[in-house]
Amino acid sequence: MHLPVMPPVKPMLAKAVHEVPRAPGLTYEPKWDGFRCIVFRDGDELELGSRNDRPLTRYFPELVELLRAALPDRCVVDGEIVVVTDDGLDFDTLQNRLHPAASRVKKLAEETPASFVAFDLLALGDRDLMGESFRERRRLLEGILSGALSRVHLTPVTEDPDLAQDWFTRFEGAGFDGVMAKPGDEPYEQDKRVMWKVKHERTADCVVAGYRMHKDGVGIGSLLLGLFDDEGRLHHVGVASSFTAARRKELVTELAPLRERALENHPWRDWAEAQTEAGGRMPGGVSRWTGTKDLSWEPLRTELVAEVRYEHVLSGRFRHGGRLVRFRADRTPESCTYGQLEEVAPAELAALFPEVTP
Repeated sequence: MHLPVMPPVKPMLAKAVHEVPRAPGLTYEPKWDGFRCIVFRDGDELELGSRNDRPLTRYFPELVELLRAALPDRCVVDGEIVVVTDDGLDFDTLQNRLHPAASRVKKLAEETPASFVAFDLLALGDRDLMGESFRERRRLLEGILSGALSRVHLTPVTEDPDLAQDWFTRFEGAGFDGVMAKPGDEPYEQDKRVMWKVKHERTADCVVAGYRMHKDGVGIGSLLLGLFDDEGRLHHVGVASSFTAARRKELVTELAPLRERALENHPWRDWAEAQTEAGGRMPGGVSRWTGTKDLSWEPLRTELVAEVRYEHVLSGRFRHGGRLVRFRADRTPESCTYGQLEEVAPAELAALFPEVTP
């Protein structure tokens, strides 16, 4: 492979903001909930690179063939790999595509085929485009990629902040992460936060059912959160993390009383006992990306309620890690139910993804 822009490329990043920016010269796009991917193509050679420099090519053989048919012979395209269902983007299914067995990869490629959404063009032919403005890169991207290709799509864009705000609201139920804002006159700057992202945030009161120690072994790294369903079962919905070093140490002291006799009536007792039998790891909890990460946990008596800020819910769990707002002595654990979560009806996806059933 010999291209004017060679792998690895560190994708351009975004700063988080709380509302859609309205400065002159901005271009807006939906924020996709998938795997960031930069496609390198040189003739028959095609490589799918991730944001962590880990190749994705072997996991998505169906996309390799599609992209060979959809893209020019020599180009570098920035985009997102997603799995689209009739109900929206399905990140859980996408994660399941990262399987070590070749036979399983082939089976999943047929059963849950992925789609690719292109949103930037870094090279075309012998031309390095990273020094060009985004407006010029987008113009060239539109020239090489139609919007009607099967499972290879060109992301919609607008310069209208009111339409971007509409996307932010209307597309949420379909699993979109939010909205991106890009300066139209700026070059492509690797690994720099020169864009803006607006993501959905809301709060929920959750039961604190346990914790994991921080990787430094000194303080608490994350709180394990639960919500009750209509039958009174406590489900693990995610974690709250991102504590300062000082706060991690404080939490060890604050939560110590809840460790006493924590397993006697703990709703996740079988889970904890299976962890012990498995040598200190949560069953089924090893990440495909960080298989050596210690996911052992310490149970707590389910008496503490935490108000947690989260973005959105996918398959009954917080899509990303939450952030602790405060502990709430005024709420009972039994009041922490799924009923408090805001649900948004899925948006119509057929206009963006022809492969979705209308």
